[in-house]
Amino acid sequence: MKEWICGRNAVYETLRARRRQFFRLLIASGVEEKGRIEEIFALCAARRVPVSRVPRPQLDSLSESHQGVALECSGYPYAGLHDILALARQRGEPLLALGLDLIQNPQNLGTLLRSAEAVGAHGVVIPLARAAGITPAVVQASSGASEHLLVAQANLAQALETFKEEADAWVVGLEGSPESEPYDRVRLDGALVLVVGNEGEGMRPLVRRHCDVLVSLPMRGKIESLNAAVAGSIMLYKALEARSRREEAV
Repeated sequence: MKEWICGRNAVYETLRARRRQFFRLLIASGVEEKGRIEEIFALCAARRVPVSRVPRPQLDSLSESHQGVALECSGYPYAGLHDILALARQRGEPLLALGLDLIQNPQNLGTLLRSAEAVGAHGVVIPLARAAGITPAVVQASSGASEHLLVAQANLAQALETFKEEADAWVVGLEGSPESEPYDRVRLDGALVLVVGNEGEGMRPLVRRHCDVLVSLPMRGKIESLNAAVAGSIMLYKALEARSRREEAV
């Protein structure tokens, strides 16, 4: 199955990651070969990807935000849970994974993937249905970070149990409820799976029951909650901070 990845950073990272099959690159007429475009051209030459100059309206039909470049390639290469576990073992690190329960907005998913990749997470798990997958829009929203990250599609509740059994992981659900603990009272420096729920309804009851603890972020303003992508990104960096302190103490 072929698809079009658009946007300069998304195309660049897709080419750099080299996880897909590449067919051709389209560049809008008049786009100068400098900066990121120059780097894209160099990667295309190295990967032997044909490059064609085309009228801008041809790219407009592919995306509203193509930034003058589009890459035709194979579909996103999903990973398995075993790949995520293997990467943690390969790095010699306690597992750090992100579980996303029915995140449906491509921008939110892209933001969470970008944050997960930035903190060095070993992988992300998304449900098999009723949630956004790794579409070209998500790749662009993540600025191509999705191409460097292991993303598995699985039954999320079962995946959480697998991570508990195989990696002795602590499953922490992010939820602003009366039952939640303040995030700074929960250890985040060991094997960890952080679970972020749906933008509107939060985690499903079955997924919530598989969490070892629920945590919340402090809210001192007038709004009741943060955007799911923002809250999840903050917690990923809190986990990175905790792990870094632990490494420094060893």
